[in-house]
Amino acid sequence: MADRPTTAASLAATLAASRRSRGLLVLVLLGVLGLLPSCGKALMDPDKPRSQFDRFDAIREQRSPSTVDDEFGMRRINVRGRLLPKD
Repeated sequence: MADRPTTAASLAATLAASRRSRGLLVLVLLGVLGLLPSCGKALMDPDKPRSQFDRFDAIREQRSPSTVDDEFGMRRINVRGRLLPKD
């Protein structure tokens, strides 16, 4: 009978370790799945036309730049410049 509590205690310890390792595995998998989209293609390809008037603007050298530098010196996509009407 003395072996029974030891066996139950070791079984409980084994189950707890199994739960911890399973939880760690789930966290690692979620981290990897969270990083995968950052390896994808760019949202706005610079070679593709941006609108139906883009070729017209490009021929006349009035195409807005694809990126701009903000006030902090960071390069950002020029969404506003692409969507606003030309002067």
